[in-house]
Amino acid sequence: MSDLEPRSSGTAPADGDNRYKSVQSKLVRLGKAMDDAGLELEALRRSMQANAAHTHDVAGDIENADLDARFVEVTNLVSVALGGAAVEVKGLCDSAQETADLTYETKSTHSRLYGALDDIRSNRREKTPRPGFFDR
Repeated sequence: MSDLEPRSSGTAPADGDNRYKSVQSKLVRLGKAMDDAGLELEALRRSMQANAAHTHDVAGDIENADLDARFVEVTNLVSVALGGAAVEVKGLCDSAQETADLTYETKSTHSRLYGALDDIRSNRREKTPRPGFFDR
């Protein structure tokens, strides 16, 4: 089961720590979480497809046993619903992978833009003003 839990509030959690290393760490964690979610969604999709195929086979068995046609129809509907849900999960899996890829790209861009500044600020003994200090 996934460690992801739905949030009741409409806002994203924020701890207010926007230091370079903290942002890099958050981006790594997000990327890994999205990779893990993608893997879990792919496993779910495969399971749903297998269940859809099995349900289709069961519908055929019910029909061959000359049982009530209503049961064949209902079982076929379940098979179609599972197949359709598997297609939707595939789309969700693709979105999770795209988000993971964008997260890693963002991490790289953030590192390129702010890494050198962080090195300068981290290796000074003297305190330096925070960005935006002189904007008044």
